[in-house]
Amino acid sequence: MSRVVIYTTAWCPYCIRAKSLLEKKGVAYEEIKVDGKPDLRAKMTEMAGRTSVPQIWIDEQHVGGCDDLYALERAGRLDPMLAG
Repeated sequence: MSRVVIYTTAWCPYCIRAKSLLEKKGVAYEEIKVDGKPDLRAKMTEMAGRTSVPQIWIDEQHVGGCDDLYALERAGRLDPMLAG
């Protein structure tokens, strides 16, 4: 099983949707909350090249945000990535 890391904020509806999809698939993930943590958010931005949340990585591959995660799911590419 792949390692999934997701950077989130507490009340972000896109974060909630992304986590919901992962949970529906039974995928364990590491959640890194960036609320009120500018240093952590800056690190996320530097790694992702984006400032918005969520930002999601599967293993070492940056997937993007919620819409990107759902696009992978629709294309049938998410499960193989999660399988490792």
